[in-house]
Amino acid sequence: MIIKASRAFMTASVAPPGVPRHPLILEMRTMRRERFEGQSVLHAFTGLTFRSKWRRSLVFLLRCLAMSEPAFDIPAAAENGRPATIVARESGLHRNLTPVQLAMLGLGSTIGTGLFLGSAIAVKLAGPAVILSFVAGALIALPMMWALAEMAAAHPTAGSFGLYAEIYLNPWAGFAIRLTYWLCMMVVVGSEVVAAAIYCKLWFPKTPAWIWIGLFSLLILYVNTIHIGNLGTFEYWLSMVKIVTILAFLLLGSALLFGIGFPKVGFPNYTAYRGFMPNGWKGVGLGVILGLFSFFGIEVVGSTAGEAANPKEAVPKALRNTVTALVLFYVAGLALVVGIVPWTQIDMGESPFVRVFQKVGIPSARNAMNFVVLTAALSSAVANLYFAARLAFSLARGGYLPAILGRLNKKDMPMIAVLASGGGMVAAMILSKYFQDSLFVFMIGLSSFGALLAWLMTLLTHLAFRRHHQRRSKPYLQLGPAGPWASLAGLAAILAVMVSTWWVPGFRIMLLAGVPWLTVLTVCYFVWRRNDPRTSGPGE
Repeated sequence: MIIKASRAFMTASVAPPGVPRHPLILEMRTMRRERFEGQSVLHAFTGLTFRSKWRRSLVFLLRCLAMSEPAFDIPAAAENGRPATIVARESGLHRNLTPVQLAMLGLGSTIGTGLFLGSAIAVKLAGPAVILSFVAGALIALPMMWALAEMAAAHPTAGSFGLYAEIYLNPWAGFAIRLTYWLCMMVVVGSEVVAAAIYCKLWFPKTPAWIWIGLFSLLILYVNTIHIGNLGTFEYWLSMVKIVTILAFLLLGSALLFGIGFPKVGFPNYTAYRGFMPNGWKGVGLGVILGLFSFFGIEVVGSTAGEAANPKEAVPKALRNTVTALVLFYVAGLALVVGIVPWTQIDMGESPFVRVFQKVGIPSARNAMNFVVLTAALSSAVANLYFAARLAFSLARGGYLPAILGRLNKKDMPMIAVLASGGGMVAAMILSKYFQDSLFVFMIGLSSFGALLAWLMTLLTHLAFRRHHQRRSKPYLQLGPAGPWASLAGLAAILAVMVSTWWVPGFRIMLLAGVPWLTVLTVCYFVWRRNDPRTSGPGE
């Protein structure tokens, strides 16, 4: 599949004599490569000046990440709005999503079952200091959000960070990140459907899981093929269930902590059990990894730019609102959890939210929370399938995947791309049944690697994006306060997290799955590019 995808891209990139080339390729062939004579690669990307020792290290890093390719100039056609542009390549999608719907899609993708169930793992690792872990995770997510918002405002397309990497880095970057992330999203959608089927066992223990998987898969596929405005409304209400639950938790938890209408719990649980950091800074660091993973999914908002009613204003606003809500929900929510329930009493197999609701005296708290996590799983599956389908659509329109995936139906929806991306639900059902301890875990590790790689590539692309606009004195939306320094800090933090997962139990599979995949993908791409005789000749 990798070689076929590479061959499809190269076939679209280079046409035989006498056959017209793809408009995008013609534009890219006429672009002037910037040599930046007398300047380092690092200065070309960022506009910053470093001492020689640090410059050499960072130049080496950036060259490795960017495959030693200088950034392309943006085609004049793209800047002037002429038909044959990269943006026009992905035209045809309806722009009906409102800023509220964009934010709900982002929250729907990000707030899955992790907040309600997986947060217990983070508490066990860091204790009450899990608050610091999630604050650090939010600080790492902010530069990525700023970078994505700035680029989405300039180029409102469905291809999002993958398309930006193709424009400002090189075609390999756009090919690798979109294909990897598309595969990751397919796995995530499938795992969410399997999780939803597991939750139904509480109420219907004798019903086979495959029945629920089939029903939920049909529902999610149907929602992703209706009019985009209706899809946004459906996701809005699913996400609203999670948000109302979290807000109710914050209100009741605050009342318990401060003794408003309930016996006062106070603040002793923050330090009573081996202190605020019972597992030291190591525990806090491990919690940062889980905290960062909790923010995965906000990049979905960037892909909605292709269908937003007013993308240049709506997408940055939706990203800001999404990150703000996530920080409030995660940090404040976990602060209340460890304040009300001693962290030593939190079971990794039980939701901390259930413990708090039971403490308040809410009847059937377990059933109520089971309903919430069920809607959370379905909401996440809907949002992630939406994103996966848009990535497939973008890949097909760029010549990376079969052209049929880039077709739109009468409702201007990428129906074939939705169905192809939904294949992950079938695959996850099979893998979870027959390969639960091997291949399925491998695929989950690959999905985590894909998310980190997407963030890494987004920040690297943003450095080239800013440099391009600054060299030409072109105006662009500036959100980050520290200029390129914020993106560089985010790059360093994400690289540190990726490397540290090697020593974290249960997370090493991420590197074991992701690094070989990316290596094979890269080798196949460049071997085909070198051996294909059509890639040499005039215009190269």
